[in-house]
Amino acid sequence: MGNFGIAGVDWQQRINWDRLRKYRLERARERMKAHNLGALLLMYDENVRYVTSTLTPGWNRLKPGLRYALLCGDGAPVLFEQGDIGFQIQRHAPWIPEQNIRYSYAWIKGAAGPASKQQVEKFTNAILKEMDRYQVADQTLGVDFIDINMLSTFGEKKIKWADGMTPMMEARAIKNVDEQECLRIVGAIGDAAHWETMRYLRPGLTENQVTAHIMEYLYSVPGMEDVEDVIVSSGPNTWPNWRNFSDRIIKPGEIVFMDLAALTWNGYKSCYYRTYCVGKEPTQEMKDYYATALKWLYDSIHAVRVGATTRDIALKWPSAKEAWGYEEEDQAAANLWGHGLGLAQYDQPVISRIWSLDHPLEIRSGMVFALETQHGKKYEWGVRIEEMLIVHDDKIEIISNFPVEQITVVM
Repeated sequence: MGNFGIAGVDWQQRINWDRLRKYRLERARERMKAHNLGALLLMYDENVRYVTSTLTPGWNRLKPGLRYALLCGDGAPVLFEQGDIGFQIQRHAPWIPEQNIRYSYAWIKGAAGPASKQQVEKFTNAILKEMDRYQVADQTLGVDFIDINMLSTFGEKKIKWADGMTPMMEARAIKNVDEQECLRIVGAIGDAAHWETMRYLRPGLTENQVTAHIMEYLYSVPGMEDVEDVIVSSGPNTWPNWRNFSDRIIKPGEIVFMDLAALTWNGYKSCYYRTYCVGKEPTQEMKDYYATALKWLYDSIHAVRVGATTRDIALKWPSAKEAWGYEEEDQAAANLWGHGLGLAQYDQPVISRIWSLDHPLEIRSGMVFALETQHGKKYEWGVRIEEMLIVHDDKIEIISNFPVEQITVVM
């Protein structure tokens, strides 16, 4: 496929949503069984979305326990949705049996106070009832999130539980053709957003005005669910990279970079930096620093291939000591960086000299991830660039296509 369009039509095969839903569910089930788990209790929204293909309100997504899903053996997923939103899910998601859509028992990360124990008791009993219904009650439960209240009740009820996040990370790492097409569309939307940034940027605007404009632009795109962050940093905010925006006024000749972190189209997320110079040509020193960051980026991209490892990629980058005089790699976390993209902004693989040199992961066909590099002069200016790519058996497909060869000058 190749970014055919974002609407469903009868005259062309585009994203096959039914195939996508089935692929994700069975991939999660496959990895669950590979880890000898009888069931998966999923509380992080990206995992609930992956298994159930359901959408919940934005305020519901970052609070594990407001909604959750359970996958038992070979059964259909059971969704515990917040309050009576489940009635809407019954209308929206006919692929989940109606009897498998329930209401959740929430304690809101402990905000329920002394009632938390009562709520976790109800939560746990409901999970055990479903495991018994699917005849996996004697098997190990994989859990992607756990808190102090759950630990206590799980111990009292002698539940055998284990890591459920690792199998979900493994499942989500490999995208099928439909997920890849979703991410091509995400890339195309990102291209358009950077073009709009180039058109809109000018001296005198504040960072937050640019962020607001691009937010408005993105939310006009059909299928846009969420824009987690539009990072717009200028001048001294670009190095060290503040990774934020403020009311700072952009001055002529300043470096500005914008990162789409993350626009979310039908669940799938971006991460996509480009660097601009506003009102004047960049200095030769700025161009030289940018050329260095671009070399780091493309040296790492050229190391990506099926069968290579994250170590091979990370070795293309200088150490934090070599690049910026830092004593530890952790101080440069996310400066020279790679991370998987999907329903979360951090799927596998996550690539860094912090861990990839000693704990490499193999690059596999179907992985989709971003690679990003940056460089700069402290409290003066910095540059940052990023590419998103899909790994195929025989090639690497770059899905971020706004020009990257040099700093984009905006006059």
